[in-house]
Amino acid sequence: MKRIIAIVRPEKIEPLKDALFAADVSGMTIAQVHGCGNQHGWKQYYRGTEVLLNMVEKVKFELVVEDHIVEELVDLICDTAATGEVGDGKIFVSPVEEVVRIRTRERGADAV
Repeated sequence: MKRIIAIVRPEKIEPLKDALFAADVSGMTIAQVHGCGNQHGWKQYYRGTEVLLNMVEKVKFELVVEDHIVEELVDLICDTAATGEVGDGKIFVSPVEEVVRIRTRERGADAV
């Protein structure tokens, strides 16, 4: 199993959520986050004082899926979330050693 973490623009939350459900993803965790990447922020003026804003609002999607659908979902996320501009986000894929459903104590793919 793999964990996919996708950090995307806030305006992509609904289209990406709909696309993932249409791809039969059984579940996901979505959180609003702040961060910065290559953008390193921008300058704004507040009451005549220059302020560096370096944390940008993003949305984080986390999914745990079977290995054989990872590439399909990565492509789907890229197709849905891309605008072609700096700040579209990142996708991280990492192995998952174990999953346990708390209620039933099922393990592995059955717990996902």
